[in-house]
Amino acid sequence: MPRPVNNPPNPWSSTQVEYLEEAPPATLQIFEEQARSIVTANDSPDLPFRYSVNPYRGCLHACAYCYARPSHQYLGWGAGTDFDRKIVVKSNAPELLEKELNKPSWQGDTIVFSGNVDCYQPLEASYELTRRCLEVCLAFRNPVGLITKGALVRRDAALLGELARRARARVHFSIPFADDAVARKMEPYASRSSLRFDAMRALSDAGVPTGISLSPMIPGLNDSDVPELLERARAAGAESAFMMPLRLPREVLPVFDERLEEAFPDRAAKVRRGIQEMRGGKMNEAAFGARFQGAGPRWAAIQRLFEVHCQRLGLNVARGSGEYIEREGESTFRRPSRQGTLFDL
Repeated sequence: MPRPVNNPPNPWSSTQVEYLEEAPPATLQIFEEQARSIVTANDSPDLPFRYSVNPYRGCLHACAYCYARPSHQYLGWGAGTDFDRKIVVKSNAPELLEKELNKPSWQGDTIVFSGNVDCYQPLEASYELTRRCLEVCLAFRNPVGLITKGALVRRDAALLGELARRARARVHFSIPFADDAVARKMEPYASRSSLRFDAMRALSDAGVPTGISLSPMIPGLNDSDVPELLERARAAGAESAFMMPLRLPREVLPVFDERLEEAFPDRAAKVRRGIQEMRGGKMNEAAFGARFQGAGPRWAAIQRLFEVHCQRLGLNVARGSGEYIEREGESTFRRPSRQGTLFDL
């Protein structure tokens, strides 16, 4: 059970503060827990990966559209401001991951970080759980995929570069808005879009294959940003790109709708109509196999725009690179010897 921390670390006074935005005005509550497991398996037809690791629950980025918000209700909290302000830290995540990778049943499948909430949200500057988990993956040469909005990932560029060389690693940056001011209204405490592109450049220069996720795609709000986002990603070294339409589960819809009306009162009605056009007249599609897929002429036009510019820029040339992770290749996985990792490098 998560327990509140009386004197939590402050990421904005850490040595990594240069990677963070300004501190949020609202009170943040931090809870620590000794998790019982850390690797989550899924068999969803909507997701291109099977195994994921999430060192945190809840997310300080406070994105209005985050489809992970309902997961906070399993803790007895709300999907609104509770999700943004009550953050659970799985303080034993690296130890659990090492234990899992040492099991005879583990065969070295790709592990995706941020399958639920962002593993490079601001608290990572203080706790370094994602970094320590990546160090475990490097020791085992276990492939990783990662998706983030946090420019803090730049801190670990050298580590991810080593993972890319010794195993496989790919980092996708979630950048759905070209304009920093627009992004701030919908994802108020995530790193600015411009800083995410800077971090993408740093990782690309470190030898990490990078890509961009233009997700969520919100008709009437960011579909016109597609060409610029893809161009800036390519200039920052990205090799791949993908996008998914906005998802609005029941608990997320009121959060998104309230933020939309407050931030873009003159465009809110247009955006709602655009969402309904790509969801068959509904605001959300909950069916497995269709949740991450759009439909109708409006979505087809957005897809065509995306594909034309990807082709023009040379994105997604490698087979399977337009997903969260690379397709599995020859296994690089191996367990470190008892003598330690020095002789295994």
